Amino acid sequence: MSAEPNYTIKQDGEYEVVIQKSKFIAYFKRVETEEKAQAFIQAIKKANWSANHNCSAYIIGERNEHQKANDDGEPSGTAGMPMLEVLRKRQLKDTVVVVTRYFGGIKLGGGGLIRAYGGTVSEGLDAVGIVERVPMQRLTLAVDYGWIGKVENELRQSDYLLDDIVYAEDVTFHISVPVEATETALAWLIDLTNGQGGLETQDIRIIERDFVR
Repeated sequence: MSAEPNYTIKQDGEYEVVIQKSKFIAYFKRVETEEKAQAFIQAIKKANWSANHNCSAYIIGERNEHQKANDDGEPSGTAGMPMLEVLRKRQLKDTVVVVTRYFGGIKLGGGGLIRAYGGTVSEGLDAVGIVERVPMQRLTLAVDYGWIGKVENELRQSDYLLDDIVYAEDVTFHISVPVEATETALAWLIDLTNGQGGLETQDIRIIERDFVR
């Protein structure tokens, strides 16, 4: 995954709204491949076989390389594309949404359909939640036992994450820092221990935190 932060849905879920007597139900799922997105779309269609429309949109891939919108019988450009545009505007990745419509007898017109499908997805995203996926560089710092108090206290008061402390021959602190802050963190840790600690960079992990507009 890219070292840049990115966004996706917090959880799979659904959201329902009635607009001019038509029922719109948005189904959301986090996926990592087009095959899984298509399988989800087909599953929703099968579950809602009696619905008038099951429109869909998804964005998948580190560079958003897989994007698709489907109007499923609605006038061209009035359903799938407005849904996709909401996903793009929210900068979401690895997300598929299907909006099922049960027609209520009142025609909405092109503009009304665009607002209905786009609005249902936007409100649905607020309901299921969005998370920011932040790449974090993992570091380990091994020190003598005499450094435990100072290092632990300083780490807990810092903006860095103290993941774990392992007590063995030495004390090893497992720390996560934002990728872009790696060099700054290394310099700070060297200064904190007067250069007496054993510092190593490990792998990069992704943490998720709630994102609020």
